[in-house]
Amino acid sequence: MAGYRIRQVETLYDGWRKLLKVTVEMPDGRTMARQILNSSDAAAVLPYDPQARTVILVRQFRAPVMHVEGRPGFLEAVAGLLDEDAPEVCARREALEEAGLRITALEPVGTVWSAPGMTTERLHLFLAPYGAADRVGEGGGLAEEHEEIEVLELGLGEVMRLLEQGAIADMKTLALIQALQLRHPDLFGSG
Repeated sequence: MAGYRIRQVETLYDGWRKLLKVTVEMPDGRTMARQILNSSDAAAVLPYDPQARTVILVRQFRAPVMHVEGRPGFLEAVAGLLDEDAPEVCARREALEEAGLRITALEPVGTVWSAPGMTTERLHLFLAPYGAADRVGEGGGLAEEHEEIEVLELGLGEVMRLLEQGAIADMKTLALIQALQLRHPDLFGSG
């Protein structure tokens, strides 16, 4: 893939995120233009209770989902944009704000591009064990960010049923549930 060069970057919109127009010169000399949603990185965490065999997911309003599917609520893992901090700090902060959970241990899953064809956002994915003593607040998100988040503690059997029904349609959440299955298969067995 050698020979590609960015020739020009224009800002089309500068708001909560930036919309850029990037002009790229291809190896044969032709140019192409692409629009890019310029975003900061984000962290996502799937808290799981190994004793109770539960996970914490959140349901919140997502405008794109409502626009396409007509439903306002969307079930997903705890996540948020990095505020010029480390992904681990962000994961812990979002777990407290969104789910009322004090997270100490984090199991890094990896860093992935959320949608490399359109955005610069990378997601830092984590699993995080928790117990009853770590439930230190109600969660629900920050009022000033208009986050009206519903916190759900679901058994792993219920999570698997929701996956089979297509009720969990968020890519980061699917990846985190699969990572939990691969790393801790004993949690999904009978017992």
